[in-house]
Formats: sequence, structure tokens, C-alpha cells
Amino acid sequence: MATDTISACTGSSLLQPISEIINLPLDQVNFVVCQLFALLMAFWFRLYLHPSKTSPFIRHVVATLLGLYFALFCFGWYALHFLVQSGITYGIMILAGVEHIHKYCMLVALGYLSLCQITRVYVFDYGMYSADFTGPMMVITQKITSLAFEIHDGMARKEEQLTMNQKMLAIRRMPSLLEYFSYNCNFMGILAGPTCSYKDYIAFIEGTPYSHRDHEPSRKLKGSRHSEPSPNKEVIRKLAMCFLSLMLFLSVCKVFPVERNIDDDFIANTPFYAQVVYLYLSMLTTRPKYYFVWTLADAINNAAGFGFNGYHPDGTARWDLISNLRILDIEFATSFKMFLDNWNIQTSHWLKRVCYERCPYKPTAATFLLSAMWHGAYPGYYLTFLTGIVVTLAARAVRHNVRSHFLGSPFHKLVYDIITWAATQIAICYTSLPFVLLSVGPSMKFYRTRYFCIHIGCALLALALPVKRRHPREQSSTDLQSSAEQEQVTDSESSQKHKAS
Repeated sequence: MATDTISACTGSSLLQPISEIINLPLDQVNFVVCQLFALLMAFWFRLYLHPSKTSPFIRHVVATLLGLYFALFCFGWYALHFLVQSGITYGIMILAGVEHIHKYCMLVALGYLSLCQITRVYVFDYGMYSADFTGPMMVITQKITSLAFEIHDGMARKEEQLTMNQKMLAIRRMPSLLEYFSYNCNFMGILAGPTCSYKDYIAFIEGTPYSHRDHEPSRKLKGSRHSEPSPNKEVIRKLAMCFLSLMLFLSVCKVFPVERNIDDDFIANTPFYAQVVYLYLSMLTTRPKYYFVWTLADAINNAAGFGFNGYHPDGTARWDLISNLRILDIEFATSFKMFLDNWNIQTSHWLKRVCYERCPYKPTAATFLLSAMWHGAYPGYYLTFLTGIVVTLAARAVRHNVRSHFLGSPFHKLVYDIITWAATQIAICYTSLPFVLLSVGPSMKFYRTRYFCIHIGCALLALALPVKRRHPREQSSTDLQSSAEQEQVTDSESSQKHKAS
């Protein structure tokens, strides 16, 4: 019955028999099958439509038509929203002045997305975790707004007003209609992303991945600057991770249901420490489905030849240019920021580029608010991101005031890392539970039965501990420097591990 209800709101019913046999909703079956077919087409695209064998025009046309076909197969006529949203905003880009193009496109793209999300949530299927047409629209919204800001940077702002990253991604000519739709609706990212910069995508289509990026010399130990390594090993590794994530999700997700955290008998009869452990385990089992979807999407792009990011010092190729997560860094994160920096990475980059770096007042709060609006109309999303503001401010204050006292010896650093890991995981689970519960009532019941303990504790820490405020532009430049230093350390460590193995 559930399958029949959901299938009425999706695209093709060709796979209905398979859906009934494996007892999964039809739209999810359509999604997975299309992604697997996209993986095969990605290999074909790289081998037979390589930039050395065909023109960028052909590559744009094929990538766009395949993407629209997959969208129609999964979502039926709802896929027309992708074209409408992209078409309206392209008209704005052509007709509006470059001085205000970013504002108009942000308003229209985000407004259109929000309208579709509100309609889906409150008219069609509130609370159903099925594949829906607003998921691809979220990625398209990121691409539209990113492109608008990059055009504004390249055609309306002076060079000295831009950060290093903004200079690198700035666009100084208006894209053609074909380039625009290919960027938004290509088959590699139409269903699950990830988002990417327009310059990176065009460089991939034209076969010039280094035309706008300056890679460190340490990444070029093997091969020339323009050598193109095979992504096959990386694709196989990511597909293996997809398989493990899927098996883990299917085997344990029903063992630790999230809804039990608000069950009256569970709350009344379970010690508090056991409730905390169960909260961690139940939220831990929700992550593998995201690992599966995002890693598969990354593998599809890599199979097409998109995502190459230079070389490690040991000569191994990096295929993480548009990767959306780092699983080990997520599971062993020792700070709230470290978790967020490694979860949904491309969305974090988008939020930083279009909001955090540009917002003149309260950039942290504005970024969390934009993230909540972009995610959708469920009240639980807003509870999660409002809580995230308080937790972020508290985590920043603790790190600023406490961390330096534990760096005197390796043992003290280890103790600090263990404590902050446990605190980070608990805070993440506490913050993100409404994101899964969706509704206000269950979410507030959870917080109320836990006496809003983390809300109160984080608020007190944020108020009591002083933190030197920095402008986002200053912090951005500092982050770029620290990121480069961290990258060098990571490359060195990976080289040592490779030699040891």
C-alpha cells in the first residue's frame, strides 16, 4: 500500500515489480538504478567522449540530455521544475545588471525552492523519507547562486576587493544557455550532486582542469602537470565503501530506531547514561545512508574524469576535488567545526562563499539560518540549526580558552582529544535529532525530557568565556593558510604511511 502511494508521485513505473520484490519504495529503486546506470555512462563518457576526441559542445549536449532523462525517469513531470527554476534565473542573469545579479538570483532560486518544499511537505507526503524532486533542486539552487556570485565577483567587483578563493573562481563572461543547463542538469550530478564551481565544471568539459587552479609543487612528483591519471582504482574503492555503507544501514538501522529516544517507557526506565549511549548509537546508524548516496555520487563524477585534484607527494592521484564527506574525520571529529567541515563538504563551501564571507553582521547566525531555509520546510530543521548556533559559539569559546592548556605533552593532548571527541559526538547527536524527527512536538519532547541541558550549558559557556572576534574575510584568509599547512601535514603523513605499508 505504501509502495502504491509513493509510486503515484514518482516517475517511471517500469521497475515496480523489482520494488515489490525487495520491498522498497519505487522512487528509491528508481534513484539507485539511475545512479548505477549513470556510473556506467560516466565510464563511457570519459572513454568515448573524451575532450581529445570530441568538442565541448557535444560533451555539453550529451551530459545535459542524459541528466534530463534520468530526472524524468525518477520524478516524472516534477522534473520540469528543474528547467523552470534554471530558466527563470538565467533570464535574470541576462537581463539584470551584474551589480545586483547575485541578490536577485539568490532571492528567486531560494524562493522557488522553498515554495516547492512547502508544497511537498504540507500538501503531499509530510514526513516521508522518500526520494523527492526537491532534492535535486537543492543542488541546482546551490549552483545557480554560486554562479551568480561568481559572475558578480568577476564582472562587478574590483580585484582588490576579492579574497584569494573569490579571485580564482570569478567569472568574467556570461555563460551560454547550453553551458548553463549543462552545469545545472548534467547526468553526473542531477540526482545527488555534489555541487561544484562553474569554472571547475567547464574546465572538466573542455579538458583543461588546471587552467584556473595553481596546485602545490609537492603534488607533481609523478607525471607532468597536465597528465591525466585513471580514476578506476578510486572508483572501485568508493564503490566498496558504498556497498559497506548500504549493508550497514540495512542491517542496523532498525535495531536502534531514533523514535525510541522519545518513548515514555524508555525515558522512565532507562538510566541517563544509557539514554546518552542509545542516542549516540541511534544517530550513528542514520549516517550510512548519506555515506552511500554521497560516495556513489562522487564515484560517478570520478568515473567520468571529474574530481581530479592533483597529486600527493608520493605520486598517488587525488580524486577529492568535489568529494562531499570524509568518513573517518566525521566519526572521530574532536570539535563541532571539524564535524561540520567534513560533513556535506560542498554545501559547507557553498554556505561559506555565498553567506559567511559576505555577511556583514552576525555571519554565523546568518549562515545557519540560510542552511535551515535551504534544507526545507520541516520545523525540525530549524530547531537543529538554531541549536547549532549556540553549540558552535560554545565550542569556539572552549577551544579558544581551553585547548592551549592541553598541548604541553602528548598525554595531555590525548586526554583532551578523547574528552572533546565524546563531547562532540554527544553534541552532534543532541543537535541533529530534530533533523530526523522533523516535527516540533517530538523534538521539543526530547529536549524537554533532557532539561535542555546542552542548550543551557552551551549558552553559559558562550557568555562566560571570552573569544576574540574576527571579520569573516580575515578568518577566511587565516583558514586558507591553516588549510594549506594542514594539507602539507596530511600529505606528509600519507606519504609516510604509504612507504610504511
